[in-house]
Amino acid sequence: MANSIIIHGGIKEFENLEGKESEYQKALHKIARDSYEVLNEKGARAGVLAAVSALEDLELFNAGTGSRIQADGEIRMSASIMDGKKNIFSGVINIQYVKNPILVAEQLASEKNSVLAGEPATRYARARGFENHNPFTRHRLREHQAAKSGRGGTVGAVALDNDGAIFAATSTGGTGNEIPGRVSDSATVAGNYASLNMGISCTGVGEDIVNLCVAARISTRKLEGLSLEHAIKKTVSEGIEFGYMFGLIALDENGNTFVDQTQGKTLYAAVDAQGIRTFT
Repeated sequence: MANSIIIHGGIKEFENLEGKESEYQKALHKIARDSYEVLNEKGARAGVLAAVSALEDLELFNAGTGSRIQADGEIRMSASIMDGKKNIFSGVINIQYVKNPILVAEQLASEKNSVLAGEPATRYARARGFENHNPFTRHRLREHQAAKSGRGGTVGAVALDNDGAIFAATSTGGTGNEIPGRVSDSATVAGNYASLNMGISCTGVGEDIVNLCVAARISTRKLEGLSLEHAIKKTVSEGIEFGYMFGLIALDENGNTFVDQTQGKTLYAAVDAQGIRTFT
């Protein structure tokens, strides 16, 4: 096994790119390379946290700063991280006014109650030193005022390190103009999952991902003997039959990376000892 990381910034057709495709590619390229360096120095957990935090910090992406605005004019964000070796999942759902929801999710990995939602999740973050941060941007405000939204939007990362640890991390700012309190897939095992032999982060229509339980379904098929590639193709095929709209990135225990979707183009970048590859 060898260090490997793959990251994504959502699905092109859902993200209202407005001619910014090359900007997305450059951002993903840089973050993937930077996160790979962190992975080499500090391992898979640090690698995915570095990647997702950086994606949350850029207004380009629908997570953290740059999250979409819900129907009541508020931003509520969700994120999760899973440790495949220890089999620990932690996350936050509909947290508000924090810069990096993924870091709050990671903090919860050491708690008895590892998934928190709504205002109590925000209170938990404040009590542990996460400062108030305004995630609203002019772009999202204009989008909201025009009642324009995407169909989904997520960022994520999956990494394998030399010790065989696999981590998956996912963060989202929602769909925009959704009913306040909506729960996305990103802080569930349907959208973010890791085990001893695979990791996966999903993007797209959260309800579709939850309905098919995409990430956990693929993991189960891998455990039952399918290759990760075959498990992904079978699950994506089922999604197509239902008319679902989602994409995913994945990585197996040998560091092989995979990208697939029911339709559209997943915006991704992957780095290992052989170099970098990105969407085209």
